[in-house]
Amino acid sequence: MAELRDILYKVSLISASGDMQREIKSVTFDSREVGKGSLFVAVRGTQVDGHDYIDKAIEAGAETIVCEELPEDIIDGVTYVAVQNTAAALGLIASNFYGNPSSKLKLVGITGTNGKTTIATLLFDLYKKLGFPVGLISTVQNQINDKVIPSSHTTPDALRLNELLAQMVESGCELCFMEVSSHALEQHRVEGVSFKGAVFTNISHDHLDYHKTFEAYIKAKKKLFDGLGAQAFALSNVDDKRGRVMLQNTKAEKNTYALKTVANFKSKLVSNTIQGIEMEIDGKNAWFRLIGDFNAYNLTAVFATAVLLGEDADEVLQQLSLLEGAPGRFEQVTSDAKITAIVDYAHTPDALKNVLETINELRTGNEQVITVVGCGGNRDKTKRPLMASIACGLSDKVVLTSDNPRHEDPMAIIKDMQEGVSPVDYKKTVVLADREEAIKTACLLATEGDIILVAGKGHETYQEVKGVKHQFDDKEVLRRMLNLFAN
Repeated sequence: MAELRDILYKVSLISASGDMQREIKSVTFDSREVGKGSLFVAVRGTQVDGHDYIDKAIEAGAETIVCEELPEDIIDGVTYVAVQNTAAALGLIASNFYGNPSSKLKLVGITGTNGKTTIATLLFDLYKKLGFPVGLISTVQNQINDKVIPSSHTTPDALRLNELLAQMVESGCELCFMEVSSHALEQHRVEGVSFKGAVFTNISHDHLDYHKTFEAYIKAKKKLFDGLGAQAFALSNVDDKRGRVMLQNTKAEKNTYALKTVANFKSKLVSNTIQGIEMEIDGKNAWFRLIGDFNAYNLTAVFATAVLLGEDADEVLQQLSLLEGAPGRFEQVTSDAKITAIVDYAHTPDALKNVLETINELRTGNEQVITVVGCGGNRDKTKRPLMASIACGLSDKVVLTSDNPRHEDPMAIIKDMQEGVSPVDYKKTVVLADREEAIKTACLLATEGDIILVAGKGHETYQEVKGVKHQFDDKEVLRRMLNLFAN
């Protein structure tokens, strides 16, 4: 509970009427969650406009309304606050309501197209090993020390985010590492949040269904760095051609990392095997359990972040060498079969290319690479043919299948993907909309020593079809099929 005047701290008001000393018992932007004494924020969403639910919120007990447009009928006893942008106001209100928890933590945000989950998870696991109480906010799961909290979005909404951060503070956490999506930045979900540092991984083709243009996507990512304070650090991958763009205009201390160009934190990949990679990081050699060039970047970003947070470089490398990657990220599936089986979350052209190039680098003879891949429904359609083209170009056999079709016809999605399959590659592709049958077929096609990649869903344990999430785990299905045919 907090006083309205305190909750509105730093919120730019257009007008206000009613009792400004009112005690607020809860804050929500969902009229279904309103109770007696609630503050209701009328947010304009992509599907629903909260202004249409103001009357319903008042009927349910809301005594304070924050909106962009005042309703025609003003009700006595209700406080109305008009603002320019309710989504931005919600972030500040949420932060104030929960006591500005981000200012009581060393909070580091990680943004970019690929690598966010691995970097955030590695940092969380590293700091646990270093003995710190720590929090994690990621695509896979949220975590407060050892307590796991299910995750539904890469970055939670402003209320849930600040509630999580407040729980971390209450649990004694000193740091938190969180993924920050372009959607979250565009929708002001981190408005009012204070970051100690920010990391940029890379940027490639994704989310154009939402951002419309690649330029808009870049600008959304850059907002994280533009909002940093002078006491924060900004860390950017300058091997990516947009890496230095992220550092423009930021007030934070600017830092860079790279494998190919001059940077504050420079790494070199010494050797790359199916067991792990050897790297030289900042002049120090170390071996890691992760695999591939893309993980060399991820590990460098983790090392640099920890050093910028004040940790000893040698201790960081020692502990990092003991860690494994995030679930569903180049994760090997063990079975009775003498076949290398990998599950990866790669759902963008660049991520799929990185994973398949790594697999091809690890080939030692005449192994076949068999890739199972699909594309999500109700998402960026322009990447579908690119995904199929990359899969065909870097695999010996490809099974095109369903991912999370959501409200689209799986065969229509696959048809879009087939636009990227050249006539010469048609003979190496198989189309099976049923994902379990697709994985089964890949296992039947494989012989001893071959490599199977099942891409797109990674850690997910469901498949979303027509708005319903059905139990489906790529790892479980892949292991079951491999064991079945091995016996």
